[in-house]
Amino acid sequence: MIRLFTLVILCVFNSGILLIGQNSKTNKPVTKEQKGFSFMIANDMGRNGYYDQKPIAAQMGEWAGKTGIDFVAAAGDEHHFNGVASVTDPLWLTNFELIYSHPELMLDWYPILGNHEYKGNTQAVLDYSKVSRRWVMPARYYTMVKKVDAKTSIRLLFIDTAPLIGKYRNDSISYPDACKQDYKAQLHFIDSVLTVSTEKWKIVIGHHPIYANTTKNEDERTDMQTGVDPILRKHKVDFYICGHIHNFQHIKQKDSPVDYFVNSSASLSRPIESTTGTLFTSDKSGFSICTATNNTLSITFINALGEPIYNYKKEK
Repeated sequence: MIRLFTLVILCVFNSGILLIGQNSKTNKPVTKEQKGFSFMIANDMGRNGYYDQKPIAAQMGEWAGKTGIDFVAAAGDEHHFNGVASVTDPLWLTNFELIYSHPELMLDWYPILGNHEYKGNTQAVLDYSKVSRRWVMPARYYTMVKKVDAKTSIRLLFIDTAPLIGKYRNDSISYPDACKQDYKAQLHFIDSVLTVSTEKWKIVIGHHPIYANTTKNEDERTDMQTGVDPILRKHKVDFYICGHIHNFQHIKQKDSPVDYFVNSSASLSRPIESTTGTLFTSDKSGFSICTATNNTLSITFINALGEPIYNYKKEK
């Protein structure tokens, strides 16, 4: 397969993000240097350009130019409905390369696997890193540290949630690779990484929610609450960001230091109702931008029209 976009030079990023305070719609723009570090989150997007995927991709490019994001976190289900068969599967063109073609999106994408990837060839998703320069997936789960400023760093931990959930792990017919993964080893990895983490900000990104209102199987969330959530709470993770539910949600549990965010689908959205601890919900499709400075960590939900509909800011 021809390597697409390998000769594209990264564009110089435009002016900084509009720091939109909670319930505020008018703020002065700041420069990239003032705003610190930021990245975009997109997930549940692989629908061959349909169900608003193309216009959302265009808005993602526009906002990438406004904010000067450092990368895109692709939080799973990049390919509906049965994943990909290989690195030369045409879905790589119709779901990704030809859709996210905006010049400002020619930067690193850090993906994780979703449940739909587990219906196909999961190794091909990792191996696509050898084909596309901007697809950067070093492992099924991995971590990195980014500088916010001269004194502050942020820890990002990307996890592989399907094998952590019995529904997928125990279904070798529909999800053949899930049962092959050592989920206990991954839980140990998550715990060990966070144990030695000294960064001021800690964000964990997975495909499946820990808390959310959804009609999907409740066992998905109880397994995440049993396996992953105690580790995040113990290490006082700041944000857990996921997808899977196809709507926006912000949930806060009274006894947890973690803010739980569901990023909506970058294509097809679904209805939503509130659940215990809900601070915000929206049934709109879209994407999110997360921004870190020395003193604040914030996330902004942006709908398919490119309108910021919610901003949450944590200070430390």
